Amino acid sequence: MVSNRGSAALAAAMLVSGCAALNPPPKPAAAIRINEDPYPSTYVRYPGVPTVIRHATVFTGDGQQINDGTIVFADGAIAAVGGPELAPPAGAREIDGTGKFVTPGIIDVHSHLGDYPSPGVSANSDGNEATSPARPEVWAEHSVWPQDPGFSRALVNGGVTTLQILPGSANLFGGRSVVLKNVPARTAQGMKFPGAPYGLKMACGENPKRVYGSKGSMPQTRMGNIAYAREVWIKAVAYKRKWDKYYAKGGDMPERDLAMETLKGVLDGKILVQNHCYRADEMANMIDMSKEFGYHITAFHHAVEAYKIADLLAANDICAVMWADWYGFKMESYDAIKENIPLVQNAGACAIVHSDDANYIQRLNQEASKALADGIRAGIPGLSEAVAWEWLSRNPAKALGILDRTGTLTPGKMADVVLWNGDPFSDYSRPAQVWIDGAEMYDANDPKKRPVSDFELGQPGEGDTK
Repeated sequence: MVSNRGSAALAAAMLVSGCAALNPPPKPAAAIRINEDPYPSTYVRYPGVPTVIRHATVFTGDGQQINDGTIVFADGAIAAVGGPELAPPAGAREIDGTGKFVTPGIIDVHSHLGDYPSPGVSANSDGNEATSPARPEVWAEHSVWPQDPGFSRALVNGGVTTLQILPGSANLFGGRSVVLKNVPARTAQGMKFPGAPYGLKMACGENPKRVYGSKGSMPQTRMGNIAYAREVWIKAVAYKRKWDKYYAKGGDMPERDLAMETLKGVLDGKILVQNHCYRADEMANMIDMSKEFGYHITAFHHAVEAYKIADLLAANDICAVMWADWYGFKMESYDAIKENIPLVQNAGACAIVHSDDANYIQRLNQEASKALADGIRAGIPGLSEAVAWEWLSRNPAKALGILDRTGTLTPGKMADVVLWNGDPFSDYSRPAQVWIDGAEMYDANDPKKRPVSDFELGQPGEGDTK
């Protein structure tokens, strides 16, 4: 028998229960998106005029050659490319290109200008945060010194219009890279290529194990390199899972981790992996690790042994970033051949010529020329100067995620153009004029069109263009 008091308590409980059913708990707070671009580009193209270059030999950058060619650009973009019949826009500046060559601007996907600038002293050495094997939280752009004289030398001596600045290779995870337009600016953001994806510099092989092995810490071996990197990726996958859940369902925001944010960007496909790696076996190990954790390697840099696995690179859509003949300076760079670049090309993979050096960047056209000559001498089919220019513009643009905007002389793309005073595959040729987004940034015949870093003003060698 239930007492009156018990009946009242039971009724009250049922009433509360009913109210709870009628009033479900409040929904979690909506998710707040983290700003993925806190240091946006402030680049503004320099002013230009409609320009027509006639009667030049044109390498379009996508394997085509046009003899007695014409290129028209205006409002910062390529307007037309073709033969002598092309009509100029009203009021266009006409340039006679007879005996000269026109190409897309050279793109160097592996540079440390600004992070290891000239003068090369320890006070300016800002490319390696060698305090932990994993430092994906650092960003190369925060070390870039825009007044580095190397930028203007790369422009006027080498015809380089775009370049990727990478952290160094002391670490397994070296940090984010940044893509720059090679224009004078007061800040790195003023040079930053609008909308270009970030890269993640990774490294394998001798450098990380030497740097940290010498300190008596992991990694000391190649197996230590892989084990350490796998542990970091396990944390990154868990971090991504936590944030994906938060963005889907809201609630309490997870704690931010700058290192893991970069790796989450890779796992999301927004940040491109640029992987320092020399040996074929190590590149294969890195490919396996990328498949284990669900990310894609965009390019292997230095890739001295790419010729051994060119078919594997092609099958996995991975670019090989290579020198023509720089090798043998350490064991992992020993087993090189001069036909490396053309063999990668012949396998249907993405072949790229790079510098990694403040001097090499001034003659990448000559580096491509050496590789082309070695390939032809070896009887590798399908090679030509027009094809080889893909190693300097189209393929680098692909590896940086900007091929839709630059890298070839295609109508609608940025007018990043070089007029050479002769065949650019000759040691005796050099840029006569260089345009970036249709703005003339250099003219060999006009002293006022020779950029000089503020740092060099009044110093010996000011504006040296060799």
